[in-house]
Amino acid sequence: MKIKAIAIDDEPLALELIKSYTAQFPALQLLQTFDDALSGAEFLRSRPVDLLFIDINMPDITGIDLVRSLPEKPMIIFMTAHKRFAYEGFELDALDYLLKPISLERFARTMHKTIGQYRHLHSTAAAKEPESLFVYAEYKLVRIWLDDIDYIESLEDYIRIHLHNARPVLTLMPLKKILEKLPQDRFQRIHRSYIVAVRSICSIAWRKVLLYSGTALPVSDTYADVIRGWTGK
Repeated sequence: MKIKAIAIDDEPLALELIKSYTAQFPALQLLQTFDDALSGAEFLRSRPVDLLFIDINMPDITGIDLVRSLPEKPMIIFMTAHKRFAYEGFELDALDYLLKPISLERFARTMHKTIGQYRHLHSTAAAKEPESLFVYAEYKLVRIWLDDIDYIESLEDYIRIHLHNARPVLTLMPLKKILEKLPQDRFQRIHRSYIVAVRSICSIAWRKVLLYSGTALPVSDTYADVIRGWTGK
């Protein structure tokens, strides 16, 4: 499983360098880069990642303040031209602090440490709960990563698994059966026809949940208590 990362820096040349460096490490998948801190923050709220490369000194919000605002923090690597920010960066449990200009040799040392940390964290998590499942689709077993699931739709005897960045997967299985395979704290049934990934929910209106993908899903009377539990009402 690759380490999913994004980079936030208001300097385009710095982002190009990170693209070039990360491409040399097969264990890394750089999903996107942002030269605007606020756009990067919005992405993180809708699509959690494993690793964040972030500049500290940016015009809209500092990298340190952005990291502090995240409810769930990925592994953090700060990048800056100013040594004076190093202490604050490490206070936030940053994995490393890269001083610009960043050499490939220095970046490589950081990546070896990052990959080791990631494997340690995920070997511990793997003992607690599954991170993926297999379903039969199109005459073969298809692996579905739980983090990639947006929501699951029931189509009588079949289900359609909607994913963040891939086409839906159709498989012969009742909705109840796949619900038994999913972690209860991460997935909730909200309707006889829908299971939703909790982290995909952007907002909740009366008997409806809106996902970050823009999809709106209905909430049936049977599962109204689920919504009340989330909102405290």
